[in-house]
Amino acid sequence: MSQIKVCGITRLEQLQQLHDAGIAYAGIIFYPLSTRYAIPTLGERGAEVRRLSIKKIGVFVNEASPVIERAVTEYDLYAVQLHGDETPAFCQSLKTKTKVIKAFRVKPEANLDSLVSPYQEACDYFLFDTSPAAASSAAEPGMYGGTGKQFDWNLLASAKINKPFFLSGGIGPEDVEQLHDLSHPFLHAVDINSRFESLPGVKNMDEVRKFSAAAGSPNGWR
Repeated sequence: MSQIKVCGITRLEQLQQLHDAGIAYAGIIFYPLSTRYAIPTLGERGAEVRRLSIKKIGVFVNEASPVIERAVTEYDLYAVQLHGDETPAFCQSLKTKTKVIKAFRVKPEANLDSLVSPYQEACDYFLFDTSPAAASSAAEPGMYGGTGKQFDWNLLASAKINKPFFLSGGIGPEDVEQLHDLSHPFLHAVDINSRFESLPGVKNMDEVRKFSAAAGSPNGWR
């Protein structure tokens, strides 16, 4: 059964609320150019974050390996999500120390098999998000995700994906039925973010809970 990841968490209390709501994963963004950069609010609270048992995923963009490894230890990260231009060799080196999710920015009519092929052995999970360039012709430099837009999910059906993946990109409260209809044997988790916010980095927990309940159970779609 597919699970839920809520990304862009910046508040300690919301990490606890996600755990209490039965959410499987919480994404913490370590990319300074993101409007959901977590260090200003969570940077000095590593010990408190570590104590929370929800599976925490650190999101990084073209960051140095020692910085990532320190964050894994400081915040007890379950996995790291590499959302930039990281090479397969870089991913492989980190995979010996933690679980690795490699994110791919999907453009219209992208060939997903070509995108993921070099990373097949270099990561534990894939993540598919909408390319900022595909979402808007005025995409900001340094923007690697968080578009609030969906890519064409039909691309998943035509790809030969054989590794668990996270589905991201503009998923909102109204998409539950569409997700029920998305049958893919390797869909591991649905990644939600901006469509469930009252402010960047501040989640509307009522909407998150409703979405989780509509999925059929706290941890799955069926």
